[in-house]
Amino acid sequence: MGSNHSNETTVRNPGPFVTPASTKTIFLAMAVIGIALFALGLKLNPDRAWSSLVINHFFFFGIAICGLFFAVIQWVVSAMWSAPVRRIMEAFTAYLPFALVSLVVIFFGIHHLYHWSHPEFVKGDLILEGKAGYLNPTFFIIRNLVAFGLWFFFSAKFVGNSLKQDQTKDPRLSEKNKTLGPIFLITFAITFTMASFDILMSLDPHWFSTMFGVYMFAGSFYASLATMSLFTMALKKKHLAGIVNENHMQDLGKFMFAFTIFWAYIGVSQFLLIWYANLPEETGYFLNRSMSGGWMAVSIFLLVGKFLVPFLILMRRMAKRNEKILAFAAIWMLASQWIDIAWVVQPEFFTDGPKFGWIEAGTFVGFLGVFVTLVLRFLGRHNAVAIGDPKLAQSVFGHHQ
Repeated sequence: MGSNHSNETTVRNPGPFVTPASTKTIFLAMAVIGIALFALGLKLNPDRAWSSLVINHFFFFGIAICGLFFAVIQWVVSAMWSAPVRRIMEAFTAYLPFALVSLVVIFFGIHHLYHWSHPEFVKGDLILEGKAGYLNPTFFIIRNLVAFGLWFFFSAKFVGNSLKQDQTKDPRLSEKNKTLGPIFLITFAITFTMASFDILMSLDPHWFSTMFGVYMFAGSFYASLATMSLFTMALKKKHLAGIVNENHMQDLGKFMFAFTIFWAYIGVSQFLLIWYANLPEETGYFLNRSMSGGWMAVSIFLLVGKFLVPFLILMRRMAKRNEKILAFAAIWMLASQWIDIAWVVQPEFFTDGPKFGWIEAGTFVGFLGVFVTLVLRFLGRHNAVAIGDPKLAQSVFGHHQ
C-alpha cells in the first residue's frame, strides 16, 4: 500500500529532453541556410530582405518574451494547473540572446528601414520635427538595448529560481518569483509597448495608435500560446507521458481560444477608433492596407483566418482535448500571426501587394531553425519539467475537469 501511495503522489523526474541528432541537424541546417539566404537577399533585393528581417525578428521575439510573461503570470497567481508545462515557457527565454543579435542587425539597417533616421526627411515636416526628440537613431538604439537588458535580468532571476528549485525543492523560491512578478509585469507592459512602437509602428512615422502596443501584445501572446501547445504535444508523446495529460492540453486550448477573441476585440477596437476619428494621418494606415494592391485580401484574411477559423475550431471542448485538432489550430494561428506582422510591415515598402518568395521563406526558415535549436538546447540541459515546484504533484494527479 505504501508503494502504491508513493506512486500516486510522487512525480517522476523525466530529466532533460534528449533531442535526436537528426532533429538537431535539420534545425541547425535550417538556421544556416536561412541566414545565408537573408545575406544573399540583402544584395539582390534589400527592401525585401530588410522587411523580412523586421517581420521575423518581431514574430519570434514576441513568442519568446510572451513565454516569459505567461510563466510569470503563473507564479503571480499561484497557478497549479501549469506546473507540468511551465518549464517549456521558461525555455523560450533561451531565444532572447539571438533576438538581441537580430535587433543589432536592424540597427545596421536603420537608415534603410526608418525614414525618420534621415535628417533631410525630417526637416520641414512638422509632425516628424515634433517627434525628433524620441525618433532619432541614438535614443532608438539606447532604449531598445536597455529594454533587452531588463528582459535578460528578469529572465535570469525567474528562470534561475525555477531551475534552482529543481535541486533544493525550496518553496520560498516560488514566493520570490511571485513577489518579483508584479515588477516584471509593469516593466514588460512599458518595454514591450515601446518595442512595438519602435520596431513596427515607426516604419510609418506619421501614423500613431495608442492601442498599437496592446494589439501587438495580443498577437504575440496568441502565437506564444500556440507555440507552447506544439512543444508540449511533441514532448507529451514520450518524454512527458504520465505527467502532462489531456486536461493540461485543454487548459492551453482554452487560453488559445480566449486570446483569439482578445486579439479580435483589440483589432476591431483600434480600427473603429481610428476610422471614426477620421484623421488623415491615422486613416491612411488602413487605407494603404485595404484599398491598394492585394492588401485587401490580406485584411479580409486577418478577420476570417486569424479570428473566425481558430474561434470556430477551438469553441468545442472536444477540440481542445484532441491533439490533432489542437495542433492544426496552433499551426494555423502561428501562420496567421506571421501574416499579421507582414501586413503591418510590408505595405510600408510594397504598395502593390504582399511579397512572399525565397527571401521571405528563407529568412523565416532561418529564424525558425534558430528558435527551435535554442529552445531544444535549453530543454536538453535542464529538466523538461519544473520537478521542484510544490504544486507539481497536485497538478499531475489532482487536475481533473
